[in-house]
Amino acid sequence: MTGRNQVDELVESSASRFVATRVWDLPTRLFHWVLVVSVLASFATGYVGGNAMTWHLRFGYLAFALLLFRLLWGFWGGHWSRFRSFAYAPATSMRYLRGQSRPDEHHDVGHSPLGALSVFALLAFLAAQVATGLCADDEIATTGPLNRFVTGRTASLLTHWHKDFGQRIIMVLVLLHVGAVLFYLVRLRRNLIAPMVNGDKLLEPGVPPAVDSTRSRWLALVLLLAAGGAVTWIVALGR
Repeated sequence: MTGRNQVDELVESSASRFVATRVWDLPTRLFHWVLVVSVLASFATGYVGGNAMTWHLRFGYLAFALLLFRLLWGFWGGHWSRFRSFAYAPATSMRYLRGQSRPDEHHDVGHSPLGALSVFALLAFLAAQVATGLCADDEIATTGPLNRFVTGRTASLLTHWHKDFGQRIIMVLVLLHVGAVLFYLVRLRRNLIAPMVNGDKLLEPGVPPAVDSTRSRWLALVLLLAAGGAVTWIVALGR
């Protein structure tokens, strides 16, 4: 029997004591995948330019609403979606990197300390990209709705960030995120994509599940509508 077969048998024998546990609630999963679509579509329409810039703005507004929703959901969402579940202290992160995580910390359930850094970085730079886009001016035919509230020099600086530095940073962060997911899948044999689709992970009993009830989903819808209303109001300020 090869070493690989022995490992497979050990995995199969231990799997029976695991239970399906809800980790990612439905609102978090929808947020994740719709944000993926909005970011990719924003990149595509930005490169195409011309008439596609109308859609570039729309996808930007969608990303804006999603980010506002995620900010709210970070306080009222399911257990593993709340910021407090993955806002780690530096000492905790260092202990994780040394392989000294405590069993009660459950770093392998939601976002690990390194994964948390990736998430916070993506959210922060996407927020910066949205903010600069609201005030940008491509000096051709498209301006952000809040462009009239800033000086020409400020608009030029924000546009430069939006089209160059911000865009490249987000590309790098996205590629690092995808690379990490593939590394976990190929090298560590841990599928991080499936739980973000069906919401569940096979975990040992006792791991706190995320609340994903009808009531919490209605709350998410209310928060999303509030975020959409806020974006609509902000965009209307520039009209």
